[in-house]
Amino acid sequence: MIRFENVSVTYDGADGPTVRGVDFEVPEGELVLLAGPSGVGKSTVLGAVGGLVPHFTGGTLSGRVTVAGRDTRTHKPRELADVVGTVGQDPLSHFVTDTVEDELAYGMESLGLSPAVMRRRVEETLDLLGLAPLRDRPIATLSGGQRQRVAIGSVLTAHPSVLVLDEPTSALDPAAAEEVLAVLQRLVHDLGTTVLLAEHRLERVVQYADRIVLLPAPGAPPVLGTPAEVMAVSPVFPPVVELGRLAGWSPLPLTVRDARRRAAPLRERLAGLPVPGAPAPPAAVPAPRPAPGSRWRRRSAPAAAPAYAAEVRGLAVRRGRVPALRHVDLTVSPGETVALMGRNGAGKSTLLGALVGLVEPSTGSVRAGGAVPHRTPPRELVRRVGLVPQEPRDLLYADTVAAECRAADRDAEAASGTCRALLSGLLPGIGDTAHPRDLSEGQRLTLALAVVLTARPPLLLLDEPTRGLDYGAKSRLVGLLRALAAEGHAIVLATHDVELAAELAHRVVLLAEGEVIADGPTTEVAVASPSFAPQVAKVLAPQRWLTPAQVREALA
Repeated sequence: MIRFENVSVTYDGADGPTVRGVDFEVPEGELVLLAGPSGVGKSTVLGAVGGLVPHFTGGTLSGRVTVAGRDTRTHKPRELADVVGTVGQDPLSHFVTDTVEDELAYGMESLGLSPAVMRRRVEETLDLLGLAPLRDRPIATLSGGQRQRVAIGSVLTAHPSVLVLDEPTSALDPAAAEEVLAVLQRLVHDLGTTVLLAEHRLERVVQYADRIVLLPAPGAPPVLGTPAEVMAVSPVFPPVVELGRLAGWSPLPLTVRDARRRAAPLRERLAGLPVPGAPAPPAAVPAPRPAPGSRWRRRSAPAAAPAYAAEVRGLAVRRGRVPALRHVDLTVSPGETVALMGRNGAGKSTLLGALVGLVEPSTGSVRAGGAVPHRTPPRELVRRVGLVPQEPRDLLYADTVAAECRAADRDAEAASGTCRALLSGLLPGIGDTAHPRDLSEGQRLTLALAVVLTARPPLLLLDEPTRGLDYGAKSRLVGLLRALAAEGHAIVLATHDVELAAELAHRVVLLAEGEVIADGPTTEVAVASPSFAPQVAKVLAPQRWLTPAQVREALA
C-alpha cells in the first residue's frame, strides 16, 4: 500500500539530507510504527506519504514514494486526499471551521459526499472517539487533548484507506490514548485500513504495532522488524523493555502483562530493599539564586522570599458558561515539583494560566512568587513566573534559532550564550540558522523551554513539557529540572506523561471536572491509580517501585 524506494529528502539551506536511503514497504491492513530519537526525520517520512513533502514543505526528494500505486512526486496532496488521511503534530493547523461537528463534516464536503452519508459518518466518529458531548462546542474552547481527538476524527470521517498520524496520543490522557489506539486497531483489523504512525511514547503504542520502522540516527538507514526484534536493538524503548533488559528477560516484554508474568523472581530480589531516588518533598531550601554569570537586576527581586512559591485558595474559573475550575486549593513550596494530572479538559492548563496571570479568577485568590499574577505587569511577572505553554510557537517570534536565543539572553539579562547552551544540553543538533517554524514539535518545544529557563524564574510552569521528546531528551530535561528544584525553584507541570511524573514529581495532584480529587506523594497517588501508574509500578505492584532507574540502582 505504501512503498519507499531509496528515498532521501534535503531541505533548502540544510547541511545535508534530513532522511537518507529510506527503503521500506507497508502492506495493506497493517499498523506500522515509525520510531526513533527526536530530529531523525520521522515527520519528514510521514509527510512524504501524503505528498506534503516536498509539494508543501519544499526541499528536494530523491527516490520514489508510492501510495496505492500513485507516485507522490506527480500527485499533489489534493490528488491523494481520497486515499491518504494525515494528522500532524499540531491539531490547530488542521482546523478550518468553528465547531466540532462542522469540522468532522468538512473533509467529506470537500470530497462531495451526500448529506446522508456525511450525517451517518459524523455520528459514528463522534461515538468512536468519545466526542458526542462536545459536538456543539467551539473548537477554541477545547483542551489540547480534545482538539487532538477532533483532528483525528476529521480525518476518519472520510474513510481513507491510509492513515498517517504524527504523535497521535501526545496530548491525550492515558484513558483517551487507549481509546484512540483501540479505534485504530479496529480500523486495521476490521476494515483493512493501513496505518503509519510516529510516536515517542512507545509504552502506549508498541503492543499495537504489526511492525516497527526504526530511524536510529539522522541520515541512517531504517531498521525494520517485529516489535520484539526492533526493541532489542533500538536506542529508544519504553520502561517495560528497559526493565526486561535489566532483568535479563528474553524475549523482551512489550506489555505490562508480559512483564508481570515473569516478574515474580525480580520482585523477590527487590523485596525489602529501600526504593532509591524516590521523589520526596524537599526540605527547607533558600530562595533561588542567580546562576553564575547571569546579570539579574537586584531591584526586580522581591524584598523577602514568600512562604510559598505558589498559593491558590478557593479558586474558581468560568469560561463562558462552562466551569473550568471549582474551589481549588493548592500550595507549592520552593524546591518542590508538583505534577498536575487528570483527563483531558480537567482544568490543568487553566490552573497554570491562573498562576501566570493569563486567566483571571472568577472567585478565590492566586499568588505566585509573592505577587497576584493577573494584576502584575508582565515585565515584572516574567522574573517571578515562567510558563512553557502547550503551543510553544506562542513564545517564538524570531526568524532563526540563534536570534531567538540572543533575544532570550537579552530579555533575561543573562550571560551571552546561556540560552544556546541550555538548548544544546537538552537536545543537541538544532542548527543556529533553522527557522523555529521548520523545527519538529519536539525541537520547537525544547527551544521554548530553553528560552523560558534562561531567565531562571523562581516558579516554573510547564504544560505537557515532553510532547514530541524522545526518551533521551526527556531524561536530559528531568536532569535539568531536578537541578533547578535542588536550587530552590518550584516547578508545576501539567502532564499526561505518567513516566515523567514518576521520575520527577514530589507530589501528584489529580484534577477531575475542575476539582482536586487527590493530592499527595507520587508514590501514593500514582501507584494507587490504574490510569496514572507508571509501567514499572504496574509490573512490580504491590511494591512501590516507579522507574527502571530505581530498580537498576537497587540491583547494583
